[in-house]
Amino acid sequence: MDLSVIVPLFNEEENVFPLYRSIVAALDPLAVDYELILVDDGSSDATVARARQLAEQDKRLRLIILRRNYGQTPAMAAGIDHASGQILVTMDGDLQNDPADIPILVEQIHAGYDIVVGWRHERQDKLITRRIPSLIANWLIGKVTGVPIRDNGCSLKAYRGDVIKEVPLYSEMHRFIPAMASIAGARIGEVRVRHHPRRFGSSKYGLTRIYKVLIDLLAIETLIVSAQRPMTFFGTLAAPILLLAIASIGSSIYLTGVADINALPLGGMGVLLGALVFFLVLSGALAELLLRIGDPGPRRLPIITAHQNLPQPVLEPQAHSGERETDA
Repeated sequence: MDLSVIVPLFNEEENVFPLYRSIVAALDPLAVDYELILVDDGSSDATVARARQLAEQDKRLRLIILRRNYGQTPAMAAGIDHASGQILVTMDGDLQNDPADIPILVEQIHAGYDIVVGWRHERQDKLITRRIPSLIANWLIGKVTGVPIRDNGCSLKAYRGDVIKEVPLYSEMHRFIPAMASIAGARIGEVRVRHHPRRFGSSKYGLTRIYKVLIDLLAIETLIVSAQRPMTFFGTLAAPILLLAIASIGSSIYLTGVADINALPLGGMGVLLGALVFFLVLSGALAELLLRIGDPGPRRLPIITAHQNLPQPVLEPQAHSGERETDA
């Protein structure tokens, strides 16, 4: 398979048919062997019924149905897990991304990039709740990770299949893919893409996601800093805490034994700091172990996969090495 286009869907019944038509219209002129993977993220409307209708008519369309709503990143990861294309393209299912931009991204992959990120330079979203928080988040992500992407939140991206399948995705991590891939030296490009106002349905995003993004950003920064020598990283964190613990316990002993002052709280603080040092060292040792032997990874999301003219099998979670974490 030359190309896989992956689209997570959640309650997008009015967008399914026009989305399919626009993607096919953009890809058919390319004369490539492609597949379209629609991932239903636990929709409660007619999204699944309409997507299944399309799958029965077009063998290039594959439908993955998650048992419940997991979120955009896990749904995207499920599609990536089941994609067979040499190049993978992800996009939103709300028709705000334009499938006509897919050939531009694919062209840049052929030019030598491993990841090509879309930049919504004329974004059609609300200023206060979407655009301003996005500007701040993109600036912060660039400063923290050292990967200055203008629009990390744009779902329209293209990847080399062998690169993206090695990037772990969970929580809100889809916006940190360039930073995660930079650890392995991936070549990252950025191109301007069109962005349209939402025509049908309602947005699934709001200010409540900021907390998750900040937590994930902290996790990414820790991973980037400690990726090569985690024991050194955790040991560096533990060293000043160890000195403070020794000073606290030593001061407590001196004040209690020599100055006859009750310094038990100070000694207790030293013990707690010593415990923190112990856990940091253990964390570094565990990270070193995982770095050397690899992480077998968690189980897949339970899904129902719909294929052309086949019974609908229920795939239970399976565990094997190399799979990504897909539950938030």
